[in-house]
Amino acid sequence: MNKKAILISSLILLISAIVLYFVFANKKTNVIRLFGNIEIRQVDLSFQVSGIIKDVFGEEGDYVKEGQLIAQLDDKDYSANYKKALFQEKSSLAQKNEDLSRYQRNFPLCRDGTLSKEECTTLLNKRDLSLAKYSENIANREFQKNQLDYTKLYAPQDGIITTRVQEKGARVNANQTVYVLSLHKPVWVRTYIKEEDLGNIKYGKKAYIYTDTKDPETGEKKRYEGFIGYISPVAEFTPKTVQTEDLRVDLVYRIRVYINETDEFLRQGMPVSVEIKLDEE
Repeated sequence: MNKKAILISSLILLISAIVLYFVFANKKTNVIRLFGNIEIRQVDLSFQVSGIIKDVFGEEGDYVKEGQLIAQLDDKDYSANYKKALFQEKSSLAQKNEDLSRYQRNFPLCRDGTLSKEECTTLLNKRDLSLAKYSENIANREFQKNQLDYTKLYAPQDGIITTRVQEKGARVNANQTVYVLSLHKPVWVRTYIKEEDLGNIKYGKKAYIYTDTKDPETGEKKRYEGFIGYISPVAEFTPKTVQTEDLRVDLVYRIRVYINETDEFLRQGMPVSVEIKLDEE
């Protein structure tokens, strides 16, 4: 009886092992599991002109909206140049009108020969020069207005200030970084997929992203929905920073999984796992 019981138990264990194997094997073929890190696009913000910083309004960690004023230069010189350009434009307009009026009054005298050819040429040249000078001053006024506007630094998009490089009173050159802004969107996962799984994915395919952070309401890992937005056409060796279940020397393809709805819990470099269900589009 003992031998019979042992044989039956062994058969049950064997059958259970076979069933479990096929269950997990099917799961493995239906779901691709990847590991990667969150990436968020960052922008270096700077003034387009040089000067002394008059005010800085943003702190590291502040959330800013697109178009929000975050820093300003001392604009006294730029304001004076703009006013000067306005006066020059006004003066050249008066001169243009005067020369144009003189030309229009005397033009009939040129036709009937009352005025000499040289005098008529002089009238024409003065008119053209005045018009050119006026156009030049209009362009200069627009340029000086732009220079004055460039003394204000606005957030180009919604985002979070990750680094405040300069302080009030600092002298900065044009294009010298004042802030580093982490953009609100897009946010994606940089991960890698094996060649044998490459044929099972495509652009736009749905994916699920899980972080190590647990949702306090459910007690489960936070889950985000996303889609595959980039598949590298070139194979590369698995980076050492990527955790995979296979050998690191395997050739893989880099992909990006874009997250549909982001929140403040996602951070640059955060490790996440990705699930791609093959039976979902």
